Amino acid sequence: MKKRPMKQMLAVALGFAILSGSMPIHPAIAAENAYTIELPAAPAWGYFVDNYKTNKNDNQSVESNAAIGILSEYLKLWKPGSSWNNGTKLQPAVLDYNIQYVADLAAVRTQADEDAAYYTDRRNQTYGATEGLGPFADAYRKISETKTSIADIPQDATKVKYDDEFSDNKGGNSDSPLGKMVDLIGAVRGASASGNPSKTFFQYMRPYRWVNVQEGTNDNRIVVPTLVPAISKTPEKDGGFPSGHTNASYLASLSLAYAVPERYQELLTRASEMGDSRIVAGMHSPLDVIGGRVLATALAAAALSDPDNAELKKQAYEQAHDVLLKEQGTSEDRFDDYEQNKADYIKRLTYGFQPIGATDKAMVVPKSAEVLLETRQPYLSAEQRREVLATTGLPSGYPLLDDPEGWGRLNLFEAANGYGAFDHAVTVNMDAALGGFNAEDLWRNDISGSGKFTKSGSGKLKLSGASTYTGGTEIAGGTLEALSAAAFGRGSVTNAGTVIENVEGPRLLTIGGDFSQSANGALQIGVTGSDDGIEVQGKLQAGGKLTVNFVEGYQAKAGDLTLITAGGGVTGKFAKLETTGLPAGYAAKLKYEGGQVILSLAKK
Repeated sequence: MKKRPMKQMLAVALGFAILSGSMPIHPAIAAENAYTIELPAAPAWGYFVDNYKTNKNDNQSVESNAAIGILSEYLKLWKPGSSWNNGTKLQPAVLDYNIQYVADLAAVRTQADEDAAYYTDRRNQTYGATEGLGPFADAYRKISETKTSIADIPQDATKVKYDDEFSDNKGGNSDSPLGKMVDLIGAVRGASASGNPSKTFFQYMRPYRWVNVQEGTNDNRIVVPTLVPAISKTPEKDGGFPSGHTNASYLASLSLAYAVPERYQELLTRASEMGDSRIVAGMHSPLDVIGGRVLATALAAAALSDPDNAELKKQAYEQAHDVLLKEQGTSEDRFDDYEQNKADYIKRLTYGFQPIGATDKAMVVPKSAEVLLETRQPYLSAEQRREVLATTGLPSGYPLLDDPEGWGRLNLFEAANGYGAFDHAVTVNMDAALGGFNAEDLWRNDISGSGKFTKSGSGKLKLSGASTYTGGTEIAGGTLEALSAAAFGRGSVTNAGTVIENVEGPRLLTIGGDFSQSANGALQIGVTGSDDGIEVQGKLQAGGKLTVNFVEGYQAKAGDLTLITAGGGVTGKFAKLETTGLPAGYAAKLKYEGGQVILSLAKK
């Protein structure tokens, strides 16, 4: 398979190319769409974002505490008892799998796994979340004064409880040059953000207590040895569902992701890793961790959409880009492998649970959930970001995840990859002058649907999925770059802007219908060998400018290269031909023969 040097390290290059650009958090004006993602009906506790401050320890009902409300799908699996240890399993198969998962993992975890679990448990979750900043983690910690007293694992950790120095839920110094980022985390992890009211309500034991009951022992052998001293001596106050560490990890990570959307998926992956580490530790079950993620997602959206935090989140974003991202990033980036991040995150959304309900329910999007993508996709309108969430959500039917507002089914990792489907005509307007993601972004999803996609404005959008949408593609302005053979779906393409063919491997960019380029249009085709080019299954209407880019190292020789094949024939001609990277001593010209556009090379 051929490789294009220009595409190596694509994700890294894209992310860091935009660090120096400003990215206003208000969306660019997008074309109006008749289609809307309607709000689901308000549940008994009301919309979560409007009522999240009802999450208090003394508010212990589904109807009045919004946090308990969005987690109340758990009541289909488990009925709380009158005490911490006498509830009833309503779905024994699901709950038995839930605990067995922890026991099985305890049998195969490594020392490195146990060490990581210790640090996740003992350190403040805000400190732990900063690792998702990758190269900028140490710079953030130093400038914001986010510290930990836990530098290593003490030799007597198996006997003596070792607490972190932090007693608040923020970490860092509000008066530091990154103080607004610190304060944003503090606001998101605020007084209403605890999982404790839900723990009290559901009274579901931690996994090691379930194992003890089953085995008739007090030997907590599934807990990481260095964390045995951390086991609570008051089990009636120490429920497992939902996981508080997971909740806090996601809250801190989503706050950082809002301010530093260039690290959005990496921070999500780090949050999921911290949640997973609670299972490795033997302290929590998969359902505990899933519950912590669901709760944190809703809490973060509530805080970020709260008008009281509007100025703070703007200031945090500005500090991140004016201060943090101008630092020389020198920290290790454990999250530089996109494919591994995706695999890990997706696995941790459901942990192997099988659906227990209907799997074909329409996706619903919670009120104000779109704020979670506000800085990651600033060129989309709020309504369009709701569409992104709707078209990338999880299927229905999984245990716990079918809450009436849709918090459980959100898949923020895939949402960061753009639309999952064009269910109607979609126009995306990117203004490159605004910088950042407004100037350039990458959508990785396999986009389905029957709608038409229109790219307008001056920015560049890259598409890398194996898409099947059938409504066609129009480039009205700016640049649309194809990184995969099926990037443009199965419809026709009309181009009055710039189209770039940059497909990796011995595959042609396929246009499922006609391809028409106006006099104002520009087409760029990258050439690494004789197998590059474009296959148009319909007609080609040529016009405008054609640029042929020969990648570095191309071995030129006299002869013909077929650039475009059109099954329906070719009409018109490209008005201008340019070549870049062609070795000296060669001349190029175009020929049009038998439904093909051919580049003929000859020595001068």
